[in-house]
Amino acid sequence: MTAPADKDTPKTSNFLRQIIEHDLSNQTYAARQWGGSPGDAAHHAAGQTDPAKVRLRFPPEPNGYLHIGHAKSICLNFGLARDYGGVCHLRFDDTNPEKEDTEYVDSIKDAVQWLGFDWHNHGENNLYQASDYFDFMYRAAEYLIETGHAYVDEQSAEQMRVNRGDFVKPGTNSPFRSRTPAENLARFREMRDGKLADGAAVLRAKIDMASPNINMRDPAIYRIRRAHHHNTGDKWCIYPMYTYAHPIEDALEQITHSICTLEFEDQRPFYDWLLDRLAEGGLIATPHPRQYEFARLNLTYVLTSKRKLAQLVTEKRVSGWDDPRMPTIVGLRRRGYTPEALQLFAERIGVTKSDSWIDYSTLEGALRDTLDPIAPRAMAVLDPVKLVLTNWDEVMGAGKLDDCSAPVHPHLPELGKRHFKIGKEVWIESTDYEETPPKGFFRLFPGNKVRLKYGHVIECTGATKDANGKVTEVLATLIPDTKSGTPGSDSVKVKGVITWVGVSDAVQAEVRLYDRLFTEAHPEADGKDFLENLNPSSLSVVTAYVEPSLASATAGKRFQFERHGYFVTDLKDHAAGKAVFNRVTGMKDSWAK
Repeated sequence: MTAPADKDTPKTSNFLRQIIEHDLSNQTYAARQWGGSPGDAAHHAAGQTDPAKVRLRFPPEPNGYLHIGHAKSICLNFGLARDYGGVCHLRFDDTNPEKEDTEYVDSIKDAVQWLGFDWHNHGENNLYQASDYFDFMYRAAEYLIETGHAYVDEQSAEQMRVNRGDFVKPGTNSPFRSRTPAENLARFREMRDGKLADGAAVLRAKIDMASPNINMRDPAIYRIRRAHHHNTGDKWCIYPMYTYAHPIEDALEQITHSICTLEFEDQRPFYDWLLDRLAEGGLIATPHPRQYEFARLNLTYVLTSKRKLAQLVTEKRVSGWDDPRMPTIVGLRRRGYTPEALQLFAERIGVTKSDSWIDYSTLEGALRDTLDPIAPRAMAVLDPVKLVLTNWDEVMGAGKLDDCSAPVHPHLPELGKRHFKIGKEVWIESTDYEETPPKGFFRLFPGNKVRLKYGHVIECTGATKDANGKVTEVLATLIPDTKSGTPGSDSVKVKGVITWVGVSDAVQAEVRLYDRLFTEAHPEADGKDFLENLNPSSLSVVTAYVEPSLASATAGKRFQFERHGYFVTDLKDHAAGKAVFNRVTGMKDSWAK
């Protein structure tokens, strides 16, 4: 399924774990049989005892790119299956032909695998699509009609809406509700055979039009829709509703725990009603699945509506679905997020039954905690100004370069050292010089000494400026015998240490400084148009200089730029001779109040 779980890392208990542990303890599903693939009751009865203690599923609709909320669900379902000796299916809920595409199917499979999970279990490929079950769904619909549990309704959509009632007014029976099973069956087959126009009729479950749960007031389970399906082509002109298809998919796949977000809580009575009816008729195996709901992810500074994310793309507010500012998994991946960071984030925020908001800093914190132990270090200058060591030739020799080195990672000596050179001219950050320093400023100003990190101590003597008063060069003198790692290097005490890159071996790079896409924690609060809260500073592009160890960095490689934060070579645009780095996150939360 995925890499073995760290047995030394305790898993945070939650109500879903408690439910699964209770069912395992009571052997609720211990007698289940598995036919080796999804199927009806007879198919599974002919199989063997299920090798999986539990079966879960991640069932995305292939109508868009997955986002951070889906990442939580992937980690939850696949993680629970892993931890309890079970399996997790990847199922495409492709019952809506007009919005689905194989492009999204491929992107979803890639996202699940990138996050560290897989759907191959016990020698099986547990990758399924709901459209493969259309024949059974139709068969189940005919069974419901024959047993008096479903009928064809030919009211208009508006009539059905009015007759459904509301939270204080019970619904009114359809005039078509009293048709005989034979009449309903004949009419349903006419729907199937294309003899009725789109929207002319629907098949409804016959339950209770006076139910206090409006979802139980004879919900529609099939509609007519002439649309080409990416998997079944033009075989069908009727398609099942999601609320009908979903429980059947779970049952055919022998799912034990069907985990959904809270908006499906009101649909659970219909989920149980439908599976109870099909179990009574011997169509599905028992015990059948049970549905459990948890609170979806609400993350500050983020929108996860597919429609609104699509709007950002189509209006070119972002460069595409994989724009590093997008909360899509492809965007987070290009931004530089790691699978480990998203798994840690999902573990930290936990699972609850009540809605709450998670601060974006929690996501960034998980990223820092996973990158800090492994990310190679490097120096980079993002806003460069040239520092000239005016006595270099006198002290070190004209044209000479001095070798410097630093550990690739301060806590991983086995990774070795990185090497770079210092000479008469180096690049430093423009903010490291102040002609009149503010209180507490310990970097470069006339008369102050600082250490060039991993190099020498220098003393600032001033700066040259252009006609507009802008600093064009910072001037300093080298203090002999102060090179880091040499005897006497600490003979001169300094309060400031600054990063730098030698002019002689610097690598020029395009650095994209990404920030949060929205300026407001809740971009749509109080009815606001989310577009009005787009952050105009969510991306700035600078020409920077990085140390020579990064010249051979491949696309997708992450680094900690000392002092600046974490950066990644861009997955699309970085190439040999064209260094492009994205800022993943800073060294600390710059948005903290």
